[in-house]
Amino acid sequence: MQTTILTASDVRDIVHRVGLDALMDETIARITEAFATFDPEKIAVPARDGFQYDSPDMGLIEWMPCMRAGDSVHIKVVGYHPSNVERHDLPTILSTLSMYGVHDGHLRGVMDATFITALRTGAASAVASRILALPDSSRLGIIGCGAQSVTQLHALSRIFRIKEVCIYDTDAAAMKTFEKRVSCLELEDLEIFPGVPQEFLDEVDIVCTATSVGIGEGPVFENGNFRPHIHVNAIGSDFPGKIELPEELIRKSLVCPDFANQALKEGECQQLNPAMIGPDIHNLVKDQASYLNARERETVFDSTGWALEDMVCMDMFMEYATAFGIGSVLELESISSDCMNPYQFLLESSAETETAVEKSVTDLKQVI
Repeated sequence: MQTTILTASDVRDIVHRVGLDALMDETIARITEAFATFDPEKIAVPARDGFQYDSPDMGLIEWMPCMRAGDSVHIKVVGYHPSNVERHDLPTILSTLSMYGVHDGHLRGVMDATFITALRTGAASAVASRILALPDSSRLGIIGCGAQSVTQLHALSRIFRIKEVCIYDTDAAAMKTFEKRVSCLELEDLEIFPGVPQEFLDEVDIVCTATSVGIGEGPVFENGNFRPHIHVNAIGSDFPGKIELPEELIRKSLVCPDFANQALKEGECQQLNPAMIGPDIHNLVKDQASYLNARERETVFDSTGWALEDMVCMDMFMEYATAFGIGSVLELESISSDCMNPYQFLLESSAETETAVEKSVTDLKQVI
C-alpha cells in the first residue's frame, strides 16, 4: 500500500512544466465545472472546524474535509497566523492536503497545499467575477497586498483586460513590493497606483479585499459613493467576528457566498440574516443567466474558502504528477502481512534473523 507524496518542490516542478497562465486557466475551468455539476448527493462538504487560540500568537489550525461518494475523502489542514510574516518570515497561511480511499481508508496521497490555497482562491474569485462583474471591467482595487493579492490579480487578468490596479495595505512594505511580486505575471501596459481606499473605490470596477484585519477591527474601508456596478471579492473573513466590508454596502448588494453555512459563521454574511443572502456560488454558476442583470448593481462574492475547490486542485496536481512521473511513493502505513497481528513484523524479523544466522554458519563451514 503506497502513498504518493508531492512536496513543495514537486508542486513547483509541475507549475514550471505546465506554465503559470495555463495552470490558472485550467484551475478556473475545473472549478467552474465543479460548481456547475455540484450535487450534494455525490459530494459531501461539511463546514470546516478547528482550533482558535490567542497564545503564543493569535491564530487557528482547522480542517476542511470533502468527500466524493464512493471514491475518496480529501482533507486540507490549514494554519492561519497573521503574525507569521513579521515574526517568522513565513506566509500567513500554511497548509497540507491528504486524500484517502473510502473503500479501505488507505492514504492515497499527501501534498503541499499552501500554493494550491492561493491558486484556487484566485480562481474562485475569477469564476464569480466573470458572472457578476461587467465584462469590460478594467480597473481593479486591491485592499491587502499580501500573498493572496498576487493570485487575485493573476486570476482576474485571465478573465478581464485589467489596465489599472489601485492598491492599499496598512503595511507600507507590502505596497512597495507589490509591483515586483506581480512582475512574473508579465501583464502588458498595467499601471499600479498606491493609494487609500477612499481615493480609488469610486473609480474601480472590481475590488478584492484580502486582509488580515483583526476580530472586531473591520471594516477595512468606509461606505462611499462606489460605482453602481462595483463587484467585490471579499476573501479575508475567516473568523467569527472578523469582517472586511461596511454593513451599508453588504446590505444593499447581491451577496453570493461560496458556502452559506460557513459564511454565516465566519464570512461577510455574519452581517446578514439568511433571508438576505443570494445564491451560493454553485447555484450562481448553474443559473448564471438569471443573474446577469446583477452586473449593473453592487455585488459581493463572500469567499471563505470551500473544500470542494481544494479537492479539485489536488486531483489536478496528482494527475499531472502521474503524467510527468513527479513525486515520491512511500509506504507510510504500518500494514502487516498478518492483518490480525500488528506485531507480525517482529516474528518476521526474528525469522529473517534466524535464516541469516543459519546461512552465515553454513557459509563458515564451507570456508573451513
